[in-house]
Amino acid sequence: MDRTTMRNRWIGLVGLAVLTLVSLTGAGNAASRIKDIVDVEGVRENQLIGYGLVVGLQGTGDSLNNSPFTKQSLQTMFEMLGKLNIRDANIRTANSAAVIVTANLPPFGTAGARIDVTVSAIGDAKSLQGGTLLVTPLIGATGEVFAIAQGPIAIGGFQASGDAATITRGVPTQGRIANGAVIEKEIPYTLAAQTSLRLSLRNPDFTTARRIALSINDLLGDGVSEPLDPATVRVTVPERFRGNIVDLLTDIEQLIVEPDLPAKVVVDEATGIIVMGQEVRVSTVAVAQGNLTVLVTEDIQVSQPNPLAEGETVAVPRTTLEVQDGREKKMAVVRSGISLQELVDGLNALGLGPRDLISILQAIKAAGALQAEIEVL
Repeated sequence: MDRTTMRNRWIGLVGLAVLTLVSLTGAGNAASRIKDIVDVEGVRENQLIGYGLVVGLQGTGDSLNNSPFTKQSLQTMFEMLGKLNIRDANIRTANSAAVIVTANLPPFGTAGARIDVTVSAIGDAKSLQGGTLLVTPLIGATGEVFAIAQGPIAIGGFQASGDAATITRGVPTQGRIANGAVIEKEIPYTLAAQTSLRLSLRNPDFTTARRIALSINDLLGDGVSEPLDPATVRVTVPERFRGNIVDLLTDIEQLIVEPDLPAKVVVDEATGIIVMGQEVRVSTVAVAQGNLTVLVTEDIQVSQPNPLAEGETVAVPRTTLEVQDGREKKMAVVRSGISLQELVDGLNALGLGPRDLISILQAIKAAGALQAEIEVL
């Protein structure tokens, strides 16, 4: 068996294993806590961004000729700190780099608390290893400063080079500073004063929204909760929970709901991965698959005369042809209304690889026999 055939069979086995694993995940959708499938409106993170300078690099920073913004930042910093005017000086340092600093301000983050920040080079710096971020204001979407970042950078990659080779692992031009920013300003949100709450579903669905509302009403009483749309459930705060929203949300979050999922087949063409939801159904359909494969093998042999005989040594090509027309592949019948397990078993019986399965599923959909949506990534 040649390497190509072995490789194709190995890929096919991996793809079929993925399908079988998905099909064995249980007889019903996994019940989940409401906490794990919704977000509470107003309880959210906010993105922060800032521009800063990293210093202390060992010659791996920006080249100032190619990064004029880094040069201007150094000039401005010296003027602010030491009253030095170096705008006409010829600066050639390679130990600094201009960076973009990003962070997420958590909900209800209080002034004085610390958050992590990510530092990314924007010039032609080769590495931020060993660098220290100088004081950098972090602003929100409104332009206000909500945090101040500073500190030594830890990176997860490195770069090493010699005269004839260079090796890079990870991304040495990006790093993080744990607890590297101090929150200076809080985002006001009075949760305790709310008279109603909106729960946002992470996977919008009419049935799931209704089940959430019914579960909350069973706990708190009829009329407390109602689904507004597939993505939103409104909860009216009962009188006994006014001013104590934390207790209300704690009780609601622990309720168990079984999410309802649409019938969908997700296909990743690049990797050959296929994921099918449990609700996927097919009408009765017959499926056959066969590929015509022609293998051409070239083997060079040497022909030479016997000892003391006249003649010359020559190379003689030998060509071997092998045709595989898929005659051993049979037609299989996939019957109507079968479960996901039975569908996978039927397709596995054809001995298909993931690429063939993708084509067959698309053909079944085109024939109108697949009662599911196909999403190609």
